[in-house]
Amino acid sequence: MRMVNFRLSYNARRVAFALAVILVLSFLLLPTQLQTVFQAVGSPFGWVISWPLQAVAGIHDRIAGVWGQYVALQGVEEDNRQLRRELDLLKEQNGQLRESAAATERLAALLEFKQQALPTLIAAQVIGRDTGNWYKTIILNKGTSDGLQSDQGVITPAGVVGRIVKTTSSTSVVLLLTDPNNAIAGLIQRTRDEGIVGGTTHGTAQLKYIPLLSDARPGDRVVTSGLVGGFPRGLAIGTITRIDKEDEALFQSAELVPEVDPNHVEEVLVILPTSFPTEGERLKAPKTKR
Repeated sequence: MRMVNFRLSYNARRVAFALAVILVLSFLLLPTQLQTVFQAVGSPFGWVISWPLQAVAGIHDRIAGVWGQYVALQGVEEDNRQLRRELDLLKEQNGQLRESAAATERLAALLEFKQQALPTLIAAQVIGRDTGNWYKTIILNKGTSDGLQSDQGVITPAGVVGRIVKTTSSTSVVLLLTDPNNAIAGLIQRTRDEGIVGGTTHGTAQLKYIPLLSDARPGDRVVTSGLVGGFPRGLAIGTITRIDKEDEALFQSAELVPEVDPNHVEEVLVILPTSFPTEGERLKAPKTKR
């Protein structure tokens, strides 16, 4: 008898445990639905059970909300990474477009200046620089095969760059205006006084051999005089920043700021001399019948 009672008690506990598990799982999985059912019953039991159900429902909603926010943040982070990649790509493309636009503007200015100023100009690109202690030069991608020779003037639309001092068939070396070994005939526009423009050891330029009675002063512009080959008259060289006049000196000198910064030149124009037939070429030319 005792054995039967023990088995019945054991079976009852198992059934009660199973019902408790089912009830707890129901609370966790369907808290909102069960809460509605118990509240609808209207019994004290329903009201007592509704309070823990409300707490479980609140926890369930908060967990669901946090999980939803986490999933959403994961998506936002991936979107941000994609947007950053696209932004970097757009920045790179923008830089390339700006460089192309700047090069187009420079070439357009060179072409316009060539058409308006002189017909005997040839465009060239700077492919090398040498601004050491001995010489200040740049190297062009054009040479004798393109008609370039020594002593030809090199300019930009802004003004004088220098003159060619050495050539090969495909390259040319240009001695910059700021090199102390350079010499270009200059003219002060306001006073019409002439002198020789050369470079200084400080990377600037100076106008030497200005007459003592000259009224030159800072702010005056200096242009090419056209008296020495290589440059026509009137091309901008620089602006006077200081006048140097020593006692008992025969001439004055003036420090200049060049119109063209040679460290930032990328394209130039070379002035080709006007060609005239030599005496031998005229003798070899076929004579026309009268």
